[in-house]
Amino acid sequence: MHVLLIGSGGREHALAWKLRRSPLVSRLTAAPGNPGIAAEAELVALDPADHAAVVAFCRDHGVGLVVVGPEQPLVAGIADALAAAGIPVFGPSRAAARLEGSKGFTKDLCAEAGIPTAAYGRFRDAAGAKAHVARTGAPIVVKADGLAAGKGVVVATTVEAANAAIDACFSGDFGAAGAEVVVEEFLTGTEASLFALADGETAIPFGTAQDYKRAFDGDTGPNTGGMGAISPAPALSAALVDEAMATIVLPTVRAMKARGTPFRGVLYAGLMVGPKGPQLIEYNVRFGDPECQVLMRRLESDLAAILLAVATGRLAEVAAAWSPEPAIAVVLASKGYPGPFAKDTPIRRVPPSSEGVVVFHAGTALKDGALVATGGRVLNVTARAESVAAVRADAYDAVRAVDWPGGFWRSDIGKAG
Repeated sequence: MHVLLIGSGGREHALAWKLRRSPLVSRLTAAPGNPGIAAEAELVALDPADHAAVVAFCRDHGVGLVVVGPEQPLVAGIADALAAAGIPVFGPSRAAARLEGSKGFTKDLCAEAGIPTAAYGRFRDAAGAKAHVARTGAPIVVKADGLAAGKGVVVATTVEAANAAIDACFSGDFGAAGAEVVVEEFLTGTEASLFALADGETAIPFGTAQDYKRAFDGDTGPNTGGMGAISPAPALSAALVDEAMATIVLPTVRAMKARGTPFRGVLYAGLMVGPKGPQLIEYNVRFGDPECQVLMRRLESDLAAILLAVATGRLAEVAAAWSPEPAIAVVLASKGYPGPFAKDTPIRRVPPSSEGVVVFHAGTALKDGALVATGGRVLNVTARAESVAAVRADAYDAVRAVDWPGGFWRSDIGKAG
């Protein structure tokens, strides 16, 4: 089977790495890809925003499955164009992708379906949002309604900080994503991520992870797209996974079907595990990054077979098997990230992958034959071993073997406490 992978980040490199090892995959292409993905797949010059070109490529080259990695093409409707052409696609329709594309939409769905989540308000003007903050007090959470590359959320510890976040949204800091603001109750507990696959009818759990959002050790500094992850998530026991599936994921799948917009793809539920049990913080409609990297390191089943089953409505026929060993990912980011950073800084050495350690590329490129850093998050050093102590030792040995003066990383990924 010919599989086309859409995307160019560390998440997509991990997916390519796992797909390449499937006996079902005879040809793997990727658009646009990166130098790491190029080691696993043939890169093709396709613009994911040009849906007609993607459909034509699939028809011309006999693509049997399209796997969409990032959220933007899904929210823009690429799955709809492929489905209309009869091409199996792993990823939700544009209407179903609203679960990530609009936080307000998801909060309303939760309210209708009785899904446990934070109390909230939706606002299209700063005055209304600030009045809500004044009534509620701080701490409180301010979110841009739309896609903001993981940076449109502010946990405000004071009313003044909340008002500043509201002003940032409505002044255009997040573009169209900030045209509406969701203001939420501040939840207490431990954050963790539950992944589930759904084919519109059936839903199954697909691993857990905990990510590290803050830029620096000890969860300090600004929020980022993610500086590392560990799987399985320490905060999510098997019983809590069952509870979250029963009270959050399955009601969501039923509600989306009832709306006439069945969800097919991966539901990434960001959870707060606290005194009230698991509560939904927000949904993403694609694999997390870097959570996907640790999930792929632990998945022992054939990824292509599972994703094809999702795309063709046969999820009930497959199951996922996982290694009991923990995996971690340490993100190497450009100095200055998530603020301004220098581009095209040279990466002189990346340690070769081994059975225990695999380095996934994110924001890299080849310039004049040399590897350079082009993004904020650049490399993902992943490891899997028999214990958390061993996996941390392996990962950080590999991190120190990277020769890239332009980068930095957190030293506490996977560390207890």
